[in-house]
Amino acid sequence: MSSNDPIITISDEALETILTVRDREPDAAELALSLAVTGIQGLDFSYELTFIPAGDAGEGDALRLHGSLPVIVPADSIEKLRGATLHAGAGGGLAIDNPNSPIPRIEPGTAAASGPISDRVAAVLEQQINPAIAMHGGWVELVGVEDTTVLLRLGGGCQGCGMASVTLRQGIERALRAAVPDIGDIVDVTDHASGTNPYYDPDYAHRH
Repeated sequence: MSSNDPIITISDEALETILTVRDREPDAAELALSLAVTGIQGLDFSYELTFIPAGDAGEGDALRLHGSLPVIVPADSIEKLRGATLHAGAGGGLAIDNPNSPIPRIEPGTAAASGPISDRVAAVLEQQINPAIAMHGGWVELVGVEDTTVLLRLGGGCQGCGMASVTLRQGIERALRAAVPDIGDIVDVTDHASGTNPYYDPDYAHRH
């Protein structure tokens, strides 16, 4: 990784705020800002900003100088924070705009231009979508196709998950429409409320 790769951007206002806080510390000149992804909160990453001695940067961590402020991004947070911007938020605090997301990224692919919709959707699920969400312990199955309406059931880590509807809309639906452009509605018929036994209710599907 090039030392010229900044990983993140820090606005002038945010930098001034951080330096003002750091200057209150007795060993301010030796301190770096550590910015790490600590987990997932809702649909976004959660973060921790702390001051640590610049010499404490570990092997693989990114240590960059922003003005007079050393910034450390731990090795396991680098790709999660790449391209993010730290800026001044409301009330004099700090906020992070991060283009990265814990939602699985499913890239549009290609599928046969002909053949039944059900066969093409099943191929996309098997070749693209299920491998992408397997890391989250989830899977998607094709329940059926009615005319051009595709009925899907989410299982495993996707069932009952608060992110399930967002994952379906932002990832699965985008990939399916890119690969099979002639599909119509995409309906999630999973019973997310049960959390243990998804079922398909045809009446529910038709109402939604």
